[in-house]
Amino acid sequence: MPSRKAPAKATAKASAAPFSLADSLIESFAINNRINEYLLLAIPDAAWRAEPPNGKGRTIAAIFAHIHNVRGMWLKVCAKGSGTTGKLDRLTCSKHEVLRALDESWRALEEVLQASLSADGRVRGFKPDAGAFLGYLIAHDAHHRGQITMLARQLGQPIPDSAMMGMWEWGKR
Repeated sequence: MPSRKAPAKATAKASAAPFSLADSLIESFAINNRINEYLLLAIPDAAWRAEPPNGKGRTIAAIFAHIHNVRGMWLKVCAKGSGTTGKLDRLTCSKHEVLRALDESWRALEEVLQASLSADGRVRGFKPDAGAFLGYLIAHDAHHRGQITMLARQLGQPIPDSAMMGMWEWGKR
């Protein structure tokens, strides 16, 4: 019986592209946006425009409109002359309009971040740099995701547990 040679062990790992911090930061912002969209799709329709329990504060629709509108405000500051996104009306916006607007404002800010990260790291109108700007954008969105989930619970329309946990699965989003 002929002897079979064991396959030679790979001594060198397949060559992979070196890690790019700039690409990782851009992808982190993309994941953050997908988490926003994931949450939006998990919102029960009955909660979308329901008034907060004490009658003060924003509705869930208004909070999502605010997220997009703040992005638009930053685009006016840091990307003058660009085709900045239009504002959403917090009183009339639909889930579909918010999804479209979040995608639009995310893409426009992604361009700002990409340009900054491939240049000197500065963002017009924001100090100290692109990394801090990205941190600000993600922190702002995450703060409002927390408000949205709490408000939905207060309204008696909680986000499903699977969606609550799913927002933390960045590796899947």
